[in-house]
Amino acid sequence: MQRKIAAILIWSVVLLIGTSGLRAQKNIYEAHKFDVLSKDHRLLAILPFLTRLDLKDDRTQKSLKALEKKEGLAVQNALETYFSKRKKKKKFSVDFQNTEDTNAMLAQNNISYENIDIYTTEQLSELLGVDGIISGTLSLNVLLSKGVPTEFSIIDYFLGEANYGRIGIKISDGDSGKLLWKYEKKINKKSGKNTDDLIDRMMKLAARKFPYDREKRKERKKQKK
Repeated sequence: MQRKIAAILIWSVVLLIGTSGLRAQKNIYEAHKFDVLSKDHRLLAILPFLTRLDLKDDRTQKSLKALEKKEGLAVQNALETYFSKRKKKKKFSVDFQNTEDTNAMLAQNNISYENIDIYTTEQLSELLGVDGIISGTLSLNVLLSKGVPTEFSIIDYFLGEANYGRIGIKISDGDSGKLLWKYEKKINKKSGKNTDDLIDRMMKLAARKFPYDREKRKERKKQKK
């Protein structure tokens, strides 16, 4: 009996792992005019992510806002690290602006983490001198940058527990401001132990669906012939 239970649990884990890639694909949107709108794209800027924290403790509004900014900057840095590693292997058809340069140019134009959301994609792209913008939102009930518990329990998944929030990444065209690509994902124990780990894992799941991936572009060209 115990062996049967163990076998069922193991099979359940295999199914969860095997379908994680499919779930990632279902959470991905790509504009049907992506190729037309992005044909001249050479450089993209990564913005700090707009974060909303729902922490179960008593913090002042000021300290909460400071933590939200910290979490948003952590995602920006993690994405830059991921893209830099992949870019060295010539995986992408575009380059990514250094985030220090991005943040410096924003600051020089009095654009801060607190007011960046009032500017349009077109305005930010022109100011930064890029062809497109990578931005996103982060909703958390933990401080992801400090790390989260990662002990795996199959019961957590069946009960729907240990969910820490949600992340959404999007790419917008600099000239038109149109949404080109979007990827949303829940954050839980299996997502990663911290911000860098989360971004690395989720982007690897979406790698073949990332629109600037050279292999994906080759596949699209073959399909059009």
